[in-house]
Amino acid sequence: MLIHPKSISVESLNVSSYTIPADLPESDGTIEWDHATIIIVETGAAGQHGIGYTYAANATATLIHDLLVSVVTGMDALSPGAAYIAMWRAVRNLGRPGIASTAISAVDCALWDLKARLLQVPLTTLLGQVRTGAAIYGSGGFTSYSDQQLASQLSGWAEHGISAVKMKIGRNASRDPHRVKLARGAIGDDVQLYVDANGAHDRKQALAAAERFSEYNVSWFEEPVSSDDLEGLRLIRDRAPAGMDIAAGEYGYDIFYFQRMLAAGAVDVQQADVTRCGGITAFLQIAALCQAHNIPLSCHTAPALHTHLACAITPFKNIEYFHDHVRIEQMLFNGLPQLVHGELRPDLSSPGSGLELKRADAEKFAA
Repeated sequence: MLIHPKSISVESLNVSSYTIPADLPESDGTIEWDHATIIIVETGAAGQHGIGYTYAANATATLIHDLLVSVVTGMDALSPGAAYIAMWRAVRNLGRPGIASTAISAVDCALWDLKARLLQVPLTTLLGQVRTGAAIYGSGGFTSYSDQQLASQLSGWAEHGISAVKMKIGRNASRDPHRVKLARGAIGDDVQLYVDANGAHDRKQALAAAERFSEYNVSWFEEPVSSDDLEGLRLIRDRAPAGMDIAAGEYGYDIFYFQRMLAAGAVDVQQADVTRCGGITAFLQIAALCQAHNIPLSCHTAPALHTHLACAITPFKNIEYFHDHVRIEQMLFNGLPQLVHGELRPDLSSPGSGLELKRADAEKFAA
């Protein structure tokens, strides 16, 4: 039974933080890590609840608790866009990028989930479904992995019908060609191979790497230089071998970042992360920008949170099936989207995102 829309306001907003150790030490071209922290937001109204989350620092949970709870509580639960603007204004003097945007993202996703559950429809139906499943690519291949670990992880994804895989590069440029060759051998010729430098290279290094990787049919080069170097990204894009897409955008925290990147012609594939960019409200705006520029949009990490959204945007390419986040989401949530023939498919039998927190399991990792 539908609830009368005039009677609904956000009654509660709770935030919790969980830190999960990595299964192995991990690194990319610029940093190393051994854990991940997930900040989970739960909203409530009229007997329903919504879930959102972000991968960020514990300070994000503090900001939500100390500031955003009071901003959002009492607002119209069926108008997440209004809450989004209110949160954006509330962080004006703190600075929008970084922690503030990850906090807004988690709350915004929870509010959209709450709205869908109040209306008793799947989230992708509420957003306007345009596809039944969202293509993924397996992502990991950390620079800290041994050759055997790298080959085993990438070949495992290929054997499960995932049509593209991504590995990290850039920590030891002289060894990267060997690792890329190894990866190609492990996955065979029919699976696409992506590489991600995380901005570790300068322009000349990136151009040289692109030429060398083309020997192994690398079809995606992510952040060959820093995403702050839009001219450099455009240079690499213009001079990269045919068939090699240049991708970037995972560190976009507001709509203006994406507008600048697209206007510069810096990428073949625009990336965005719903846990960083401002949540679903902002992600829909970014999708519209990409459609206007005829550039496909790729969802960065957090696959369970991106699936309903990915099935409702037109300029879509794929979701990053990131090793760390897949593992964490399987540990902490029931109701995950199903992986079928290389696609994640949302559960259309449940309202909202369908995600439910495994509280007893999560409490083991409480901050």
